[in-house]
Amino acid sequence: MTAAGRLLGVDYGDVRVGLAVSDPDRQIAFPLSVYTRQSRDRDAAYFQAVVKQERIAALVVGLPVHLSGREGGKAAAARAFGAWLGQATGLPVAFYDERFTTVQAESALWEAGLTHKRRKARRDKVAAQMLLQAYLDAGCPADAGAGPLDG
Repeated sequence: MTAAGRLLGVDYGDVRVGLAVSDPDRQIAFPLSVYTRQSRDRDAAYFQAVVKQERIAALVVGLPVHLSGREGGKAAAARAFGAWLGQATGLPVAFYDERFTTVQAESALWEAGLTHKRRKARRDKVAAQMLLQAYLDAGCPADAGAGPLDG
């Protein structure tokens, strides 16, 4: 991904979408928000406003793949959402392997001593942060195809 500027990490879900942003130098990811999906028009308006307010240059959408590296139905839904989001915002989209980010986020929030209610409220945006940080640490690869974990 070559466009300079901040990235928006997106942890896609059918109901909630976790969001995280990078710093302009693409070194550190920060949790941003959790958005509850409503309708295509309202969702588009929300994401357009976030992109403008946060000065986002490109999007990184989490790709939920199987341990084998193969994509299933959830990955297809995430790809369709990412394609729609790219059209709605006019920004380039990269997909990145998000295996275990929600589990890692839940574990980190548990270790921080948060109640169940507070963990639930933050889990998706922390998962987006972990996804985006992994992408940044990998050097922002243009084609980040997921592979099996054993290889």
